[in-house]
Amino acid sequence: MTARPPAGGVVGLGWRFAIFVLACSVGVLGLRAVLPPAAAWLESATGVRLPTFVLILTGGMLIGHWWTFRVVEPRGWRVIALDRRAFTAGKLAAGAALGAAAVGLPSALLLGIGWLRLEPNPRGDVIGAALLSLGVLLPAALWEELLTRGYLFALLRDRFGPRLAIVATSLLFGVMHLENAGATLQSVTLVAIAGIFLGSILVSLESLWAAWSAHVAWNFVMAGVMHTSVSGIGMGAPNYRTVDAGPDWATGGAWGPEAGLFAGAGMALAVFFLLRRGSRHGARHDDG
Repeated sequence: MTARPPAGGVVGLGWRFAIFVLACSVGVLGLRAVLPPAAAWLESATGVRLPTFVLILTGGMLIGHWWTFRVVEPRGWRVIALDRRAFTAGKLAAGAALGAAAVGLPSALLLGIGWLRLEPNPRGDVIGAALLSLGVLLPAALWEELLTRGYLFALLRDRFGPRLAIVATSLLFGVMHLENAGATLQSVTLVAIAGIFLGSILVSLESLWAAWSAHVAWNFVMAGVMHTSVSGIGMGAPNYRTVDAGPDWATGGAWGPEAGLFAGAGMALAVFFLLRRGSRHGARHDDG
């Protein structure tokens, strides 16, 4: 994320963004033509059902980025911190730890005070359900990261700096979830705060891989571990489920724990930690 931006002002950025949108649209339309028949054949032959809609969106975004980087963006994948330099075990682990802790620790506190409660559910395959959830969460999180913190984020950062880029893309991240079941002003606001949290990981760790890892870990703690809704969307809950037994402002209600103020506090603490880390890193760099 430290690469020098290419020459060009607002017009240059606008043209690059227009080409990017066109490339992504072509990618999505192309995959809509070929992926559903292939997925239907695979399901009939093997019984494996692919999350076609999510794969189309994710694949379209990847194609759009790839084509844009070939045509108008010489910095390539490094401009969105999705290059090999940004792909390290340490960055992935740090992102996953931040994502899991930011929602997991507040949820554990809610369980401890009784505002969330575990209840038995019909028995089932916990591992299988967790893997199935992960198979959906991985591409879904990648699509959302590419859309909000991919090339759009890079262009905004080039022009306005990282803070405004984080704010603008986080607002977009919140608006994207307006149509989810049970969306409220509080839930959408908390999703926007989650965008600030993920954008801070991207900037601090200089890795979109880390932000993706945090996004997946965040969602998996809710869906695969706690068996709660993720952004209002229910997942499988074999053997047990987490029931809301407290005020919605704290627990998130039907949307899930990520929409509660406890999770908001967890994200705020994580962002504070990342800012402190960035300050210390900058101070060491200046002293050197």
